[in-house]
Amino acid sequence: MKMNKIELEEYIKKLLVELFELDIADLKLSAKLYEDLDIDSIDAVEMLIEIKKKTKKDIDPEKFSDAKTLGDIIDVVYNL
Repeated sequence: MKMNKIELEEYIKKLLVELFELDIADLKLSAKLYEDLDIDSIDAVEMLIEIKKKTKKDIDPEKFSDAKTLGDIIDVVYNL
């Protein structure tokens, strides 16, 4: 499924709210995954699995190793 960047951002934010019970107000593009959102490596894998199901894109976890913020995640997925 091809999404534009805004649709992708909305989807990922909604996913984070559903998976990790985060407050949508905290989901700024600059939010740091580990420090601000308390998403650990196991949570990140779960998130990647769900994103892969939705986007039908082959997601290499290596590409996410440098992603530190929500904006980084959106950029990586969008550019796949």
